[in-house]
Amino acid sequence: MIPLVMVHGFMGGSAQWAGDVVALKDTCDVIALDLPGFGANCDLDPINTISGFADWVIEELDGRGVDSFDLLGHSMGGMIVQEVVRKIPHRVRKLVLYATGAQGVLPGRFETIAHSKIRAQQDGPNATARRIAATWFLQREDAKGYANCADIAARSGIEAILAGLDAMQEWSGVDTLAAIKSETLVIWGDRDRTYAWEQTALLWQTIPHAHLAVVPACAHAVHLEKPALFSGLLSDFLLQTNKPAPPSRT
Repeated sequence: MIPLVMVHGFMGGSAQWAGDVVALKDTCDVIALDLPGFGANCDLDPINTISGFADWVIEELDGRGVDSFDLLGHSMGGMIVQEVVRKIPHRVRKLVLYATGAQGVLPGRFETIAHSKIRAQQDGPNATARRIAATWFLQREDAKGYANCADIAARSGIEAILAGLDAMQEWSGVDTLAAIKSETLVIWGDRDRTYAWEQTALLWQTIPHAHLAVVPACAHAVHLEKPALFSGLLSDFLLQTNKPAPPSRT
């Protein structure tokens, strides 16, 4: 059974995938990573480039003896997995780009990265974690999954927060989208405050073998807002065996 490697986003952690590990147990083995500076690896030195994060993911998988795998990235993690598939395309069977885009500087983001850095330094990690986590959910602090996400985010130190923001600020994968050969599923909540439709459409329209799932009445955390639907989309995609011809999207 080929494993699914799940890479969280900015101020995330492997614990956010706990429900998916259970829901996908009959579909695949899940390897949920904690990036340096975040989650269970908050004690590790942070990384300040998307390419550096991708190198860390590859080294981590090499150390675990994982050769071929499916790969999912959420938000900043989606940027990281685009770099992973660029570096080792022959090892990634299927790719899931979830609530993410091909540009680190996001048009339409709820606030600019520069402003996020200033606010993080002024407010401190704990307040920043709770403010950022609220933007993930349509119902903000009232959402069922908010408290757990905020607790995971609060493990991030200020150095990791600033390094992650720097990594996104300096990254773009627009020029390499058309070179992605893995069959790809793009998942987007139609009320996402971080990634506007234009970012999602660019992934879907440019990656040759891409499918699109738009989930209604969800923001940035579809896997927590509509968990059964999210896991169902993943299972269906991962169990499909035939790669379709690239569709016409004119």
